[in-house]
Amino acid sequence: MSMVENKTTNLDKLKPGQECKLIDVHLTGANGQRLMDMGFMPGVKIKVLRNAPLTDPVELEIRGYNVSIRHAEARYIEVSL
Repeated sequence: MSMVENKTTNLDKLKPGQECKLIDVHLTGANGQRLMDMGFMPGVKIKVLRNAPLTDPVELEIRGYNVSIRHAEARYIEVSL
């Protein structure tokens, strides 16, 4: 039986069309709480809709709705592919 190794990265590195599973949010305080309030919890599935490499925002589909966050926030969200 072979084990499948999941690759982990940060959400800001993904390209449009890629899907991932959230592992952890490495933000604290008001920004971390805001993301959790928006549904960014470990285990949730995320699809990247738009991600311009140099400009904000990153547009995502999470829990059936679309949400946009800044690259500065996406950088602290660890995901597995």
